[in-house]
Amino acid sequence: MDRIPILKMGPHLLVTIQVDMHDQLAMTLQEDLTTKIEKEKSRGVLLDISALEVVDSFIGRVIGNIALTSRILDAETVVVGMQPAVAITLVELGLSLQGVRTALNVERGMQILAQRVDAERGARKRPEVRGARND
Repeated sequence: MDRIPILKMGPHLLVTIQVDMHDQLAMTLQEDLTTKIEKEKSRGVLLDISALEVVDSFIGRVIGNIALTSRILDAETVVVGMQPAVAITLVELGLSLQGVRTALNVERGMQILAQRVDAERGARKRPEVRGARND
């Protein structure tokens, strides 16, 4: 069975789709990715779809489901490299991919994910502020 490689890069996972997606491959990717996020305690997923020239409604929904499932597992998803024809098709199909962050390229996508990790570190370092009491 075909599988799309999922690479670990620090606290994030990188998925680069280099083949035409068919329905079974998309479902396998969703299952593999969910398992890997949980196993690695990943904070982000970078999904590079720059090689996809065609996306149908099923593949579009799977991309949305990947983002939603990732968010439930406390990992942010950034989709990068979407070609204009793919974006137009998704809009025409009425798929808004709500909750899916996008970036033009892998570099910008990694910056977005790094900002999340930095923000989380900053939030953990801030001391708790307690209000003064006037008794």
